[in-house]
Amino acid sequence: MGALDRFEKSVERMMNNAFAKVGRGEVKPVELASRLRRELDDRAAVVGRDRTVAPNEFTIELAPDDFAQIEAWGAQTLADELASNITAYAATQHYAFVGPVSVTFDEQYELVPGRFTVRSRSVQGSVAPATSGAPTGRHPLIDIDGQRYLLTGPVTVIGRDAEADIVVDDPGVSRRHLEIRVTPDGVVATDMGSTNGLYVEGHQVPAATLLDGNTMTIGRTRIMFWTGSASGADNEDW
Repeated sequence: MGALDRFEKSVERMMNNAFAKVGRGEVKPVELASRLRRELDDRAAVVGRDRTVAPNEFTIELAPDDFAQIEAWGAQTLADELASNITAYAATQHYAFVGPVSVTFDEQYELVPGRFTVRSRSVQGSVAPATSGAPTGRHPLIDIDGQRYLLTGPVTVIGRDAEADIVVDDPGVSRRHLEIRVTPDGVVATDMGSTNGLYVEGHQVPAATLLDGNTMTIGRTRIMFWTGSASGADNEDW
């Protein structure tokens, strides 16, 4: 089953009643997903060997009636479904992102019902969904409970705080628990004064230089770390 097929089924499960009320000429969620996928293909750019970067922030502009319908369905829920679909599709095409994927809706009075436009851009962030390519010393990868993130910025903060770069839903994790800093000399994990501490390979440490394959633990959350090289570094230019 393809990414778009999975999205269609998830939307149908989520909005059974809403779909029954969609009239002719009104925007349908599956149409939005298809248009976002086309935007991803149109804007993807080759930036290096085996690396194609696609936009990660999308704004869907809608007519007032369609915007109201999206609000009635649940705009944030639909936006999250669309972002998940974009991420899944990007993985099938080996596209890379430079930051987290987001979808927002905007009301445009000059549009008529059933018509919509999509704007997109690439916005650098501390983390991005791991959709393409192998981790490197400059852009390592971490796995948190099965969710993989590519670290695209020099500093990544992990914790329960909504402002953290990666938010972890674990009562044993402090609001700002762990900092991962990528430097030319290696990747350093630092406990940010948390209540329950940072453990690397089972040992509590205030800070540690990470090696490929290391396991970190904060609260009850296990974090796997990869750079793709045994030394934790590679030959990328800084």
